[in-house]
Amino acid sequence: MIRRHFFLVVALVAVVLMLVVGGLKLAFANKDKQNAGGGGRATNVAQLVVGQRPFTDRIEVLGAAKGRQSVTITSNTAEMITAVHFTDGETVSRGQVLVELKADQENAGIAEAKARLAQAERDYQRWKTLADKGIAPRATAEQYLAAYETAKAAVGSVQAQKLDRVIRAPFSGRVGISDVAPGTLISPGTAIVSLDDVSVIRVDFSVPDRYLSTLRVGLPIAARPDALPGETFQGRIAQIDTRIDPATRAIKARAEFPNASGRLKPGMLVKVAIDQGVRTAVAVPEAAVQFEGTQASVYRVAKGPKGMVARRTDVDTGIIQDGFVEIRSGLKPGDKIVGDGLNRVQDGAAIGGGKKPDGQKGGEARKAG
Repeated sequence: MIRRHFFLVVALVAVVLMLVVGGLKLAFANKDKQNAGGGGRATNVAQLVVGQRPFTDRIEVLGAAKGRQSVTITSNTAEMITAVHFTDGETVSRGQVLVELKADQENAGIAEAKARLAQAERDYQRWKTLADKGIAPRATAEQYLAAYETAKAAVGSVQAQKLDRVIRAPFSGRVGISDVAPGTLISPGTAIVSLDDVSVIRVDFSVPDRYLSTLRVGLPIAARPDALPGETFQGRIAQIDTRIDPATRAIKARAEFPNASGRLKPGMLVKVAIDQGVRTAVAVPEAAVQFEGTQASVYRVAKGPKGMVARRTDVDTGIIQDGFVEIRSGLKPGDKIVGDGLNRVQDGAAIGGGKKPDGQKGGEARKAG
């Protein structure tokens, strides 16, 4: 019996001790929370002085790259390939023979037409001589002249038919990958090989008509392909369309980019940027701004009852370039703000730490929400 009561007393004492310890922890936690806004233990953060920096107003739109000239080589007749005169990826010249088709029938037709032409020429010369001497009527000589001209036209016709059996490059460029080979039977419209002139790459894009005054032929323009991160290509606007699309209120323009290196490929998705001008505005590093939906805020360093505190301040932001956020309103040059570590700061919390120099960068240029 005594042992049972002893264990009950020990258990009761243990419960009381646990309650006391929990109460002390809760009390100290509340005290620390109160001290945070009233000059208690300060949170060390990097502080910086708000300054100004240049921002470039820029129009950015997407477009698809294409060669200066692009075509898919096809045949206009059904025939068997007898010879292929190119290799995949080869650079070819204008007029270069790419593929020869079987032309036995055309060769025979040419031989027959030339034989008839020779006979018609002999007949005409004989009757012309007789007519000149007054032995034969002039009308008969003229009939043989017509027959001779007809024979010449027939030779030209069959020779043109043979030309359809020789497929040439319509312009200089680079051929793509092809699956044709001697012995392949092709039909009209069958793709033989692609041919692209990629010495200059064209990018067609559309911009809202409110930027029409900014666009002009010859205006410098930059291109950044998604497939080549970090690379920028410089070009110019070559053409501006004559009409504005009434449905989208946008106008189409065409930019050209020299492509001597061949890095740009037809079909690439390209972001083109047109700079409108440079202006100076209040700016802070992107790490110093909190975005919650469409609202942005910073923590401004202010005097509190027992030292410096962080005051949450809503700001109106503009563009973001090179890791800096444009501040349209809410801050002015010379203000001090918390530079980073915003997740450790609350509104009104005591802060400490040194000044952080201006000029930090981070992030990629984008439009602020």
